Amino acid sequence: MNIIDITDPRDTSIDIYASLTEPQLRHYRDPDGGIFIAESCKVIGRALDGGMKPESVLVSRAVFGKAEVTALLARVGEVPVYRASSEVMESITGYHLTGGILCSMTRPELPDAEDLLKRDFARSESAAESRSVPDLSSTRSRIAVLENIVNPTNVGAVFRSAAAFNIDAVLLVEGSCDPLERRAMRVAMGTMFQLPWTFIGSADVCGTLRSLGYKTAALALVDDSIPLDTPVLKEEPRLAVLIGNEGNGLTHETIENADYKVIIPMSHDVDSLNAAAASAVAFWELTRGMIS
Repeated sequence: MNIIDITDPRDTSIDIYASLTEPQLRHYRDPDGGIFIAESCKVIGRALDGGMKPESVLVSRAVFGKAEVTALLARVGEVPVYRASSEVMESITGYHLTGGILCSMTRPELPDAEDLLKRDFARSESAAESRSVPDLSSTRSRIAVLENIVNPTNVGAVFRSAAAFNIDAVLLVEGSCDPLERRAMRVAMGTMFQLPWTFIGSADVCGTLRSLGYKTAALALVDDSIPLDTPVLKEEPRLAVLIGNEGNGLTHETIENADYKVIIPMSHDVDSLNAAAASAVAFWELTRGMIS
């Protein structure tokens, strides 16, 4: 293990942890891609399970000898492992790092949205059968589409719900928050490494999805919305759930072009939930009976 002790938070060898913003990390090697920084053993472990490539580790002396950290460090290979005191770590990150460990990783090359959706996500309603069954007439596929969701906490929460309720893939309309922002990964508990995802252009999202065999269900408060538990939604072989911006919801164009407009029935004069809560309810309802 290549351990390097750090005593000064201004040490230039840890600049990526101390001074680079999220956009700078994304474009760290432009035009050849960037890096991201994962935080906590849980998130880093899921990133490694998802095939992410570690480049370095920054770890607090306070957790260095713990079994969970030792096991994780054994997985990262011969990358630099920077070790620092809790005080130096806090100076570097600007806050108390509960898990005491960060890992810089190579950003993955994301697939084109159309290529991603041409994969066979069809899952049989019997968990014993293969997910690669080509006959969609007896199978179901569910994906989530996030339009202009800019808060990393919300993006992370949506990914966590998507993983929990067996959503097959997540698409983010360009302009949405990057799922590999540190806070998004932390809130998601690293579940974005367990799901296929990518960005999709903002032009005619519904049309693109329709051309790939998906019906679209827009969560929207409009006059012709149908309740989330309407049977026809469960009967669709391939359904994309569209979730909009925290303040403005989905764009008018997306709502108008969607195959279904959907509402979550509520009481006490509450008309809507935030994006994270609404996605969890929608995913649960639309995958009931499909979760193994």
